[in-house]
Amino acid sequence: MERVRVGMVGAGSMANAVHYPSLAEIDDAEIVAICDINEERLHLTADKYGVDLRYTDYRRMVEEADPDAVYVIMPPHHLFDIVIWLLGQGKHVFVEKPPGVSRFQTQSMARAAERRGCVTMVGFNRRFIPLLVKAKERVETHGPVLQAVATFYKNLVGAEAHPYYGGAVDILTCDAVHAVDALRWMCGGEVVSVVSDVRKFSAPWENAFFALVRFSSGATGVLLANWAAGKRVHTFEMHSLGISAFVDGNSQAVIYEDDEEEVWDVKDAAGSGEFYKFYGFFDENKHFIECVREGREPMTSFGDAVKTMELVEMIYHPTLARSSKRAHTGSPTTL
Repeated sequence: MERVRVGMVGAGSMANAVHYPSLAEIDDAEIVAICDINEERLHLTADKYGVDLRYTDYRRMVEEADPDAVYVIMPPHHLFDIVIWLLGQGKHVFVEKPPGVSRFQTQSMARAAERRGCVTMVGFNRRFIPLLVKAKERVETHGPVLQAVATFYKNLVGAEAHPYYGGAVDILTCDAVHAVDALRWMCGGEVVSVVSDVRKFSAPWENAFFALVRFSSGATGVLLANWAAGKRVHTFEMHSLGISAFVDGNSQAVIYEDDEEEVWDVKDAAGSGEFYKFYGFFDENKHFIECVREGREPMTSFGDAVKTMELVEMIYHPTLARSSKRAHTGSPTTL
């Protein structure tokens, strides 16, 4: 495949902020058609990126434009039917996180993709933040990651309505899932056991999530997520023997190696001051396009995303992790 012909379903703020500008700069990709039910938004985006083929019906877009891959950038509770139809047409598919509203939906999409041999990817962009990737590589020069921490805090104190589509998707699944997925990536291996505490801080819905996760790699991961905190803070830690990395994907990383300190700037690591580049969106899009061209599975395929959604379920119900482990070993597990 010389160039990947891309059809876009969705021309909203998220797509315009990170995916359209990324794809526009990737030589191996060409946006050939755009679909959105909001015609004003559709034409503004198509005009900006010089796309002639414009639709309000994604089925018609696929039938007439015949793209190789389709991006579906819309709320998670609207994804499933569209994605299943696209996979049925043999199209490669990229979606934003989360990949649906449950592990079961994600698993169903992964099975459909496998049946049709489709390349799929979920936009877990934290794995592609150049600064975080560089820090992980540096830590691993001392051996495997032994301990990792993913923190995600936001201030939604006093919210009258649920912050995610009026309650269509819970906080952990919809947004804090970024921290869950990053924890899996930093630690490696499979989940062995989970101990968790899920809380409601001055809200009628769960808005705080704390978990201690043991992985088969030998690493221990810590999740700290709280939507009743002082402000948005999203950071990561990785530790191996004699080395530690403390990373804020919006600003810098501090590396401590055998008592020596280094400070890395996020924009220097990415070689750009553009948010969509230093926060990993450009690299995740490039990864997807490369995988489509080469016919290989992306790092965050639907199949891999099932494991992240499973960990979300385990954090809500840690007995799931223990029973899963017993099923494999025949004995109980302790953390």
